Amino acid sequence: MLYHLFDYLNQSFDIPGAGMFRYISFRASMTVITSLLISLFIGKRIITFLRRKQIGESVRDLGLEGQMSKEGTPTMGGIIIIASIVVPVLLFGKLNNVYIILMLISTVWLGMIGFLDDYIKVFKKNKEGLRGKFKIIGQIGLGLIVGVTFLLSDDVVIRERIPVAEASPTEQANLPTVTTTDGLEYFVRDHKTPLTTIPFVKNNEFNYTWLAWFAGKHADKIVWVIFVLVVIFIVTAVSNGANLTDGLDGLATGSAAIIGTTLGILAYVSGNAIFADYLNIMYIPDAGELMIFAAAMIGATIGFLWYNSFPAQVFMGDTGSLALGGIIAVFAIVIRKELLIPILCGIYLFESVSVILQVGWFKHTRRKFGTGRRIFLMAPAHHHYQKMGYPEAKIVIRFWIIGLLLAVITIVTLKIR
Repeated sequence: MLYHLFDYLNQSFDIPGAGMFRYISFRASMTVITSLLISLFIGKRIITFLRRKQIGESVRDLGLEGQMSKEGTPTMGGIIIIASIVVPVLLFGKLNNVYIILMLISTVWLGMIGFLDDYIKVFKKNKEGLRGKFKIIGQIGLGLIVGVTFLLSDDVVIRERIPVAEASPTEQANLPTVTTTDGLEYFVRDHKTPLTTIPFVKNNEFNYTWLAWFAGKHADKIVWVIFVLVVIFIVTAVSNGANLTDGLDGLATGSAAIIGTTLGILAYVSGNAIFADYLNIMYIPDAGELMIFAAAMIGATIGFLWYNSFPAQVFMGDTGSLALGGIIAVFAIVIRKELLIPILCGIYLFESVSVILQVGWFKHTRRKFGTGRRIFLMAPAHHHYQKMGYPEAKIVIRFWIIGLLLAVITIVTLKIR
């Protein structure tokens, strides 16, 4: 809202300083500060309210050290994260930007699903929470929204710049031109076909149409069905992975802050024609605006970490973990970096795989031997290390270090091919 207000004031009255709001760097700085302040100051009030209403965590005794001391700790703190993201983005973001709109929808959509889950657990005293099929329906719904937006919106494109000397006569006759800040002229062509980035591969573009090879002349239509299915899978996998990771004080919050910072960097270079050209990556018009959203996410998670670090004064609950997972998934899809998720979200992947392996192996050995056997002492994997005797804070910090290493590797993929 402030962006549009100051843009109007600058154009109509030429007010000194109003033009600063045109710069993403300035608005991103203001966003991260505002988000951090909201999460710190409003967060404290929300925690007090949750404690007064006795909205606390119910803990099952799993034999973990220090586990029962968490009983009664306020939960549903994800409300703090969501508010600290949404409010600054509404203030400093371009609200007519399709990517900002998609990210706001994703945040609120999965936040509401997580809120319902927490509400059922806390107020209805049902430890199972929202039934799994309803969570899946919600995640499918978000996947459909993202996929259909990619198909129908004229603003969701990848822009290719063709040097004048390399353009064919047909391209010269039909394509518009742009002139860069260094005076060079290019023809531009917008691609609507769903493309993404393959890490560590030269000419690292993957066209989803290749997956629709069997459809022949109908491939251009079938590809969008495939793309929507991929989006649904990614949203479901990452949001559930974030949910599984939220088992130790500060683990999911700190990991999300690292991932959000990385996604912000990727969005900025992808949305900047000069950097995209230098790095030889996809140029996505208007994607740079996502820096505003990434800044809000960074401020929100760091501010929440003030209260969520060991020993936690509040838990984010499914309200926060599902929302953060959905944000990360949709953000990566929007900037065409979804194939980097296994690297960037390696912590989430490790936690999810540990559960899948544990459950799968237990069921297999129970059928084969009559008694179920385990691969890990306990799943998700962070509880395995607790069972081994590692202090909770040490596990969290070491997971953060690994997450930071994976984030650096993710950024390095921009040049290593």
